Amino acid sequence: MSLATVYSRAQEGVYAPSVSVEVHLGNGLPSFSIVGLPEMAVKESKDRVRAALLTTNFKFPSKRIIVNLAPADLPKEGGRFDLPIALGILAASGQLPQEKLASFEFVGELSLSGTLRSIRGILPVALQAAEVNRSLVVPNDNADEASLVKDARVLPAGHLLEICAHIIGTEELIPYRRKKKVDHGNEGLDLADVRGQHRAKRALEIAAAGGHNMLMIGPPGTGKTMLASRIATILPPMTDGESLECAAITSISEQGFNPNNWGKRPFRAPHHTASGVALVGGGSNPRPGEISLAHHGVLFLDELTEFDRRVLEVLREPLESGQITIARAARHAEFPARFQLIAAMNPCPQGYDCDFGENCHCSIEQQRRFRARLSAPLLDRIDLHIDVPKVAKKTLLTPIQRDGDSSDLIRQRVIDARERQLARQGETNAVMNSRKVETTCRINSEGLSLVEQAMVRFRLSARAYHRILKVARTIADLDHCQEISPIHLSEAISYRSLERLL
Repeated sequence: MSLATVYSRAQEGVYAPSVSVEVHLGNGLPSFSIVGLPEMAVKESKDRVRAALLTTNFKFPSKRIIVNLAPADLPKEGGRFDLPIALGILAASGQLPQEKLASFEFVGELSLSGTLRSIRGILPVALQAAEVNRSLVVPNDNADEASLVKDARVLPAGHLLEICAHIIGTEELIPYRRKKKVDHGNEGLDLADVRGQHRAKRALEIAAAGGHNMLMIGPPGTGKTMLASRIATILPPMTDGESLECAAITSISEQGFNPNNWGKRPFRAPHHTASGVALVGGGSNPRPGEISLAHHGVLFLDELTEFDRRVLEVLREPLESGQITIARAARHAEFPARFQLIAAMNPCPQGYDCDFGENCHCSIEQQRRFRARLSAPLLDRIDLHIDVPKVAKKTLLTPIQRDGDSSDLIRQRVIDARERQLARQGETNAVMNSRKVETTCRINSEGLSLVEQAMVRFRLSARAYHRILKVARTIADLDHCQEISPIHLSEAISYRSLERLL
C-alpha cells in the first residue's frame, strides 16, 4: 500500500489532542507537501525528515508525498511531528510493517542525522496516550517526565534506527521506569527563623490551613518577604493528582518541567514590572502565565502597590473562579489557576514608622494616591489583611536561635485542619461556594450580632461577610471545634479591620 497512518499528538493548552499523521505516496513529479493547518516549524519538518532518512540509509521515495495532519482544523506547531512523519513515509513505502504502528504513539523532533531531540509539553501527551492504552515512544530526554504518568508505557529512544529496529522486532526498546521520588523537605527554611511577628505567623498558619489569600502591610525590613517565603514549609504535601496538574502546566510553558520538582508546591514571585499577559498568560499561541504556573501553590506579589493597577485587576476573576480563559482571534485556551495569593506592601510612600496616623510624614494627598493603587474589589477578595509592624530592638538583639513553633509542628496542625475540611465538604474552606458556607459556617445569635456590627463599622460587602465566615471556620478547624464560636469570629474579623485604612 502507498498509504500509512501514524498516531501522534498536538498541543492545545494543557491538553494533547490526538493527531493522525496520514502519509500518501502517489504518482507524478516528486514533491513533498504537508497539509492540515501546519505552522512554519511543521512545514520545515519535510527537510529534516528527508535528510534524516537519507543519512540513516533508508530509501527516500521519488514520489508525490502528501502528509495530512488530521483533524485539519486543529493548529499544529513545533517539531514534534518529525518522527511520525518519517515513520509514515517508511511504512507507506514498504520499508516498515504498517500493522505494528497502530499500538504506538510517536512524538519527537529529528536532527539531520536521525537523532531524536526532546520536545516541550510531553506530560499531557503521556497522560492521554495512557488513557487510550497506547505505548508512547519519546526521545530519551523526555522519558523521565513522561514516566510521571502512573499508567503510561514509555519507550525512550535516542535515534530513528532504534525505533525502526523495535518495530521490525530485531531489538526492542526497554520501557522506562522512573527513579525514586525526591524528598524536598523544607530546603533549609523554617518559620521559627522569623523573629517576633507572632500575629503574622498565626495568620500565615490560618491562611495555609484554609487556603486563604493574605495581604501583609508593614514598613520595610519587618519580615514580610521572610514570612511569605516560608509558607511553602507549612503547606500540606501535594496529592498525585495535584502534582500531575502542576507538572502538566509547567511542561507546556516556556521553561519546561524539571522532574526533580515533582510533588513540590509552586512558589511564584514575579517582579512588580510584570505585565498582565505575564501574570494571566496569553500570546498568539496561548501560554500559561504566573497564576497558572502557581496552580495548587503560592503566588507571592511583593511590593503590591508598585504593580500597575490594570495588571492587578486581571487577578480578580481568577481569584474567584480558579481558572483563566484566554481568547484570541484564532486560538482559545483554558488554564487552571487555583492559586493562593500572598501579597506584601508598605503602608505609604514614605514607609518607615508609618501607622497611617501622626507618625506618617506623607501628605493626605500622597496617602490617598498610594491607597488608590489597590481597588476595593481586589482587596475584597483577600481574606486576611495583616499589620506587620517593626520588630522591637530587644527581640532582634536577644540571642535566641528559634522564635515560636517550627514549620514541621505548624505543618502538622495545618494538615489536620485540611483533613477535617476535606472530610466535611470535600474541599478547602477558601473555595466553598455560598451554599456550602451557609451549611458549614452557621453561627449563633451572639455571632450574628458581632458580624453585623463589623459590617457596619468597616463597611464590609457580602463577599467580605462570606470570607469572614470561611476564615472563622478555618480557625475553628485548627481549634478542633465543630461549631464556630464568637471567639473564632472575633479573630476572623480582626484580620479584615485594616480595610478601613485602604
